[in-house]
Amino acid sequence: MRASLASSIAVACATALALPVTLAAPATATARPAAAALPPTQDELPGSTQSLPLRPLGASVRSFGSDPGAAPEQGLTRRDVRPFSLVGVVWNDPAAVLHGTVQVRTRSAADGAWSEWQDVETHNDQHGADPGTAEGASGTLRGSTAPLWVGDSDGVEIRVLAEPAGPGAERATVRLPAGLRLELIDPGEEPAAPAPGPRPAPAPGTRAMAPPAVLTAAEAAASGVNTPLAPYGSTVIPDTLPAAGLDTVQGAPIQKEIVRKEIAQEAEVQKAREAAAQEAAAQAAKAPYIGPRPAIITRKGWGADESIREKSFVYTKTIKAAFVHHSATGNNYTCAQAPSVLRSIYRYHVKSSGWRDFGYNFAVDKCGNIYEGRAGGVAKPVLGAHTLGFNTNSMGVAVLGTFTSTTPPAAVVTAVARLTAWKLGLHAINPKGTVTLVSGGGNLYAKGKQVRFNAIAGHRDGFATECPGGRLYGKLGTARTSSAKYQGRS
Repeated sequence: MRASLASSIAVACATALALPVTLAAPATATARPAAAALPPTQDELPGSTQSLPLRPLGASVRSFGSDPGAAPEQGLTRRDVRPFSLVGVVWNDPAAVLHGTVQVRTRSAADGAWSEWQDVETHNDQHGADPGTAEGASGTLRGSTAPLWVGDSDGVEIRVLAEPAGPGAERATVRLPAGLRLELIDPGEEPAAPAPGPRPAPAPGTRAMAPPAVLTAAEAAASGVNTPLAPYGSTVIPDTLPAAGLDTVQGAPIQKEIVRKEIAQEAEVQKAREAAAQEAAAQAAKAPYIGPRPAIITRKGWGADESIREKSFVYTKTIKAAFVHHSATGNNYTCAQAPSVLRSIYRYHVKSSGWRDFGYNFAVDKCGNIYEGRAGGVAKPVLGAHTLGFNTNSMGVAVLGTFTSTTPPAAVVTAVARLTAWKLGLHAINPKGTVTLVSGGGNLYAKGKQVRFNAIAGHRDGFATECPGGRLYGKLGTARTSSAKYQGRS
């Protein structure tokens, strides 16, 4: 299956674009559509993307028939689609801003019930590669909303409404970006077990896959840069916490399950753990303020399809600051589904938004599990696409969820503290200190301006945005204090 993944994706995308759609039942109905109304199924589909162009809605249908792109209200009426779990909207010009509201309703694949209208975060331009970089100047980039996780779904309705042009502008509206398209992402395969034996049932919205006989070249490259910390093909990089058992590092459900699978490779894991202990001792001798490394679920552990990203790795010189984000994908996921959420965001970043890889360097789920993000090695200064203007010499940590009005669990704050204690410590950075970064250009600081940040900062510190949400932002002081303690500082 791995060998044919790229071609399968292409076929799936092409098929989705060509499929006829049908209007679903009235708003009060929750019955599943008849089988004849759905596109033909394929067994064990890999991750896939359906891209559907938006059309004028309501009065816009008559008023803007000759210029549908000028319609102030666009969308799609209820329709049957192939299974998906994450939605987003993209448009042609990455520099264009969507001034308006985006709302979606989705139909549960489990019981046929339609959701209420859900808001999609429209201001996503503050993420992405810095201006002037190869990735930032790529011709593949598109404008995009934040993605929204909706769970296993098979029906969708969307409306996009332009905001008024200004006070007293009598019914005039700002023009919506050209080429609006709805992206429906199927996260695809569940990560394979590294050893034979019983496996738990896949989480809802995922599909099981057989483990590949060998690593592909792209998989070997992504795994190889972490081999000083764990064997080739590892799904977890073990922690270096003193006297901590592999299965009790963080105690979260998905972490425990993946670690249990790793224990099946006992000899290799023990060897990696001994090497990690030696590494920790060497680090302590050179610099006493490097926190113990937490366990990190690798890209293989969450099932990243290495064939869709750009093959090379890009690095910055050092890591001076950690920018904390929320993914704005909503909180309607379980920790067992976190790998599916990551695969969906990854596909949305690369296939829909035109980025070279997953944008963030690390991700944290609400149970406190830590995940490798952009490929290139967890201990290396990988250049991300997370904080527009300040990706150079920094790292981005995305907490999965939306924390504007929801308080993040304590496990999240602890995970951020442990991760930054280790990674900032590798570069002799005090988590309670401040650092200076040079702006690459953004809406708060002009290109070339030197800006002072907390070593653990929020996205909003470098860009005019609500990210990482007020409730998560309010916990960053606690994260700084804890991170410094994990480094052994007073």
